[in-house]
Amino acid sequence: MGLIAGIAGLVGSLHQTAAAGALIAGAAAILAIGYWNRPDIAVRPDATSPIAGIATLGLGFLAGHGNPALAMVGATIATFLLALKDEVHGFIGKLDEEDVKALARYAVIAGAVLPFLPNGNFGPYGAWNPQKLWLIVVLVTGFSFLGYVANRLVGARHGTIATAVIGGLYSSTAVTQSLAQRLGSGEASGAEPAGIALASAVMYLRVIVLVALLATRLIVPFALIVTPALLVGAAAGLWLFRRAPRAEGPSPPGNPIALRPAFGFVLFVAGAAVAAAWAEGRFGQQGIGLLLLIIGTMDVDVAIVTAGGLPVETISELFAATALAGTILANMAVKLGITLIYGRQKSRSAAIALGASMVALGASIAIALTAT
Repeated sequence: MGLIAGIAGLVGSLHQTAAAGALIAGAAAILAIGYWNRPDIAVRPDATSPIAGIATLGLGFLAGHGNPALAMVGATIATFLLALKDEVHGFIGKLDEEDVKALARYAVIAGAVLPFLPNGNFGPYGAWNPQKLWLIVVLVTGFSFLGYVANRLVGARHGTIATAVIGGLYSSTAVTQSLAQRLGSGEASGAEPAGIALASAVMYLRVIVLVALLATRLIVPFALIVTPALLVGAAAGLWLFRRAPRAEGPSPPGNPIALRPAFGFVLFVAGAAVAAAWAEGRFGQQGIGLLLLIIGTMDVDVAIVTAGGLPVETISELFAATALAGTILANMAVKLGITLIYGRQKSRSAAIALGASMVALGASIAIALTAT
């Protein structure tokens, strides 16, 4: 089939389009007839072979028409997908209707909106670059969606700890609430305190990665401030994990991809960009640091994006990193409250683990403030 399509492509390049079309149509007709007469189709319908055959025709024609490199890339990818047929089917089988809808929504966010947005400075103080603002949405929601998919695929099968660790990539607060509720309701398996501690440890790692991607100039001081809390939280979580029995994981938090929250997020980022541009001309770095702290108490990701968009001369790297760390400390205080309220007395070990990492983070922030 590839040979026939390649000949058709060569014939087409010689301006014999009718002959080329006849060759392709004939090959496609033979494929359709052969597929229609297969006796196993009525028992187990499978369109993989005809789709692969059509792809072969297209790739062969592409090669014969003068694009052999592109055809080779396509053939390699097609062969790779066919080799992983069972694994791909297994992956699809584990997704439910809501997961597929979420994937479709993310496709809209990443592919149907981003390429058509203008790349320039607009709005008050020239603070809005539509393409960059939406790219942030694509990155943040994509990061969250990957964590959600991983949780759906392996979390429930590998237990509470896997659910907590992977869930911490996109919503450590939601994981904390879910596990604390299990503790307080008496349905706990014993692994929940470790899961709460490890979810927050993963959250520390997540914000370090986001700062590296979205506010790169702040990564060194920010990592120095946050890493002690990460190490303490991870050590406490691992200690609790060694004492915890294996248990099935709870249902992961709700799917993080939806169009309305995505638009809300970009509006929040746009408002924060204007506020930062206004504060740049009215206040010193202390005022901007306070602004980052206020924004971060509502959404840490937005604070990271805002800090990354500030001009280099506006605020020192150390002070901006300290302000971002302060927002994380506030977020940890919220999770500590959730743990104590929902988990009651059974959440004591988890609360101690969260408190230990908060103490380490607070000490790092205090040291950084003395150096600014």
